[in-house]
Amino acid sequence: MVKEAVVLINVGTPDNYKVKAVQRYLSQFLNDPRVMDLPWLLRKVLVNAIIVPFRAPISARLYQKLWTSQGSPLLTNLLEVQKKLQALLPPHIDVFAAMRYQNPSIPNTLEQIKKEGYDKVTLFPLFPQYASSTTGTAIEAALKIIGKWNVIPEIRTIEQFYLHPAFIDAFAQKIESHHPRQFDYIVFSYHGLPNRQLNTIHPEIKASECSCKEEMPAHGRYCYKAACYETTRLLVKKLQLDEGTYSTAFQSRLSKNWMSPFTDSTLNELALMGKKRILVTAPSFVADCLETSIEIADEYRKMFENAGGEKLTLVESLNADEQWIEALHQIINDKKNRLMAF
Repeated sequence: MVKEAVVLINVGTPDNYKVKAVQRYLSQFLNDPRVMDLPWLLRKVLVNAIIVPFRAPISARLYQKLWTSQGSPLLTNLLEVQKKLQALLPPHIDVFAAMRYQNPSIPNTLEQIKKEGYDKVTLFPLFPQYASSTTGTAIEAALKIIGKWNVIPEIRTIEQFYLHPAFIDAFAQKIESHHPRQFDYIVFSYHGLPNRQLNTIHPEIKASECSCKEEMPAHGRYCYKAACYETTRLLVKKLQLDEGTYSTAFQSRLSKNWMSPFTDSTLNELALMGKKRILVTAPSFVADCLETSIEIADEYRKMFENAGGEKLTLVESLNADEQWIEALHQIINDKKNRLMAF
């Protein structure tokens, strides 16, 4: 029987919350040219001489707040998802877990797959909306390694899945469990990107001039901004939310030249408008992490309350919920996923 490997890939996490471990993680992450798309020398100087030395101690304190007795939630959830998904699949399909940065690493995971001689490999980056700095870099890293093998198996990639009904159903269920109509307003918060990265997806139309806020444009298949707004529309339709009770925003910006509107600014404005109870959901994350548990649930919550708001509630991510495991099962079995050729 044909042996198949499914590789679930998430972004990564430090091995622990100590400063040196965080430095290693940030260095690998930020030196990726798909993440920091700057000229090589400028990137090296900026990342290694300025950003990492300054940022690592700050990030280490944040990771310490995030850490549980089991370790990093991003990793513990990934391993739990791997275990539960494996139980749903037939014996000839094995599930592997990997991180784009740090451990378990893509090279070590693929080396195990190579040694065991799998006939098919499905690369499944766990990012609902495609971006070069997430899905793109994960697939590129894996294919660079596999491309050097003497025997290259059949490769299939799952590039994005925000459109899949099983994903929408799973995320809508998480939102519905918080009774969204009992809140004054709902914010759909997505991880932001630099505007220059958006413009490379459809260079003939600037991202700021794109119609994706209202509808999915013809050129929007791989536009991250278009995919985020479409995700909101799909979830709103599923939840039957009323117009004017929600909006889309983008978090984790490093400068003003990132995707807007910014989530923190949006929340501040809502508080000033008299919106007291806000529900925030983050459909670009399938597992809770620093950006959800700390940035939204802690930092943004305090900011919202200081601006006059009473309660900010974060919808927990899919993590290792049973409905999410079933959704993964359905997405993997979807024959529309792309076959790669070397």
